[in-house]
This record gives sequence, C-alpha cells and structure tokens, in this order.
Amino acid sequence: MTTATSSSSPRGRRAVDGRTRLDRESIIAAGLSLAARPGTVSISVRELGAQLGADPTAIYRHFSNKQSLMRSLLDEITRMSLEQVTAEPEDWKARLTQLSIATQELFATYPAIGIEASVLTTNGPGELDVIEFILDAFSRAGLSGDELVRHYALLGAHILSSAGAIARDRSERGGDVGDPSLWFEGPLLADPARHPLIISVAPQLRALQDRELFLLGVETIIRSAERTAGTG
Repeated sequence: MTTATSSSSPRGRRAVDGRTRLDRESIIAAGLSLAARPGTVSISVRELGAQLGADPTAIYRHFSNKQSLMRSLLDEITRMSLEQVTAEPEDWKARLTQLSIATQELFATYPAIGIEASVLTTNGPGELDVIEFILDAFSRAGLSGDELVRHYALLGAHILSSAGAIARDRSERGGDVGDPSLWFEGPLLADPARHPLIISVAPQLRALQDRELFLLGVETIIRSAERTAGTG
C-alpha cells in the first residue's frame, strides 16, 4: 500500500463535475496527515472527510467501518517502519534495532494510529512483512521452532505496547517525537522505613526515561536470543 503524496494536501481526486472522488490511497494519506497533528489522539471520520473535501460517508465505500480504516492506517506505518531498515540481512541485531527504533518514532509521529497497535491486528501486507522480517532475523541468530516463535512474540509485544505508550505520552504532552520523557513524574514520596530500597536508588529511578527503557528492552530480547542460540 502506498500513500498519496503528489500534492501538499492529501485531497481526493476531483472529477469533471467538481465533486471529490475518493480512493483508498488518498484516504490513507489524509488519515496520516490528521494523525500527525499535535495533540491528536484519535481520528474522526468527520474530520477526515473535511480534510479530503468530501462527504464523510463516502469513506465507507472504501472501508467497511472505522476499525477497518484504522487497521489500514496501522498497516501503512508498519510498512513504513520496515522501509527504514538499512542494515544487511546478516546483521540481524542491527536490523531488529533499526526496526524497533523506526516503529517507535513512527508511532510517536502518528500517535492516533500508534496507540491502536496493542489492540488491533491488521492482517495486512505490512504486518505480515514485519512478522517475516523478525522471524528471519531471529532465524539468523540461530533460533528455530518454539524459541523462534517465543522471541518473535516477545519482541513484537514489547515494541507494540511500549511504543504505543510512548506515543500516547508524546501526544498528551505535545512533545517532539525524539523528546525523552521521565518514567516517574514528580518526586518519589516514599517512607524510608517502609520503602528503604526505593530511597536507596531514588536518584536512578527519577532519571529513568521511557525511550531509554524501550531500547533496553529491545537489547535484552536480542541478548536472550543470543544466549538461547548459544552464540552469546
């Protein structure tokens, strides 16, 4: 699936009678444009119709319902994340890291789509390509069978849930895509007598950042794959 990028505004195609005729590509492009607006945590079909200069009900000629539209939007940014991987297939660790970072950044760029990732399965070409990509990477690490599937599922769950949470936070705070956010907001008001360990590492806890933890999770899963395959 590709997005319509031939003009500065993702409009539908104008027919000779002056009415706007939509296609899936222009709708997807308009959805991405809406999702990238600061503070947007959901996409309205009415807003999407206004963005396209068309009757919102016309969108349902191309997508059976709102969930179908969101699946297609999610599948599109999933495809986009795969396009950003530049490492060679043999460098499986770099490829998984690049995919993870690209997904997190795209979710933060399009938070209204990214936050849906933990509850939607697209069953689209983008999702299937990414599943094959991750399985191929872990296969090159030396995994097979159950361990191959477990590590795919572990990495996939980590990317979708953590990247989606970061996307929601960025949208609510209005921060830039690459801005880190502290894991704990405000002071840790712990009782030294009851929570001595919290007090002992309070500065480190307050310094934790969500993107740093996201990357640490990816690194930990990669190391687990190496240990399981007997190469680490």
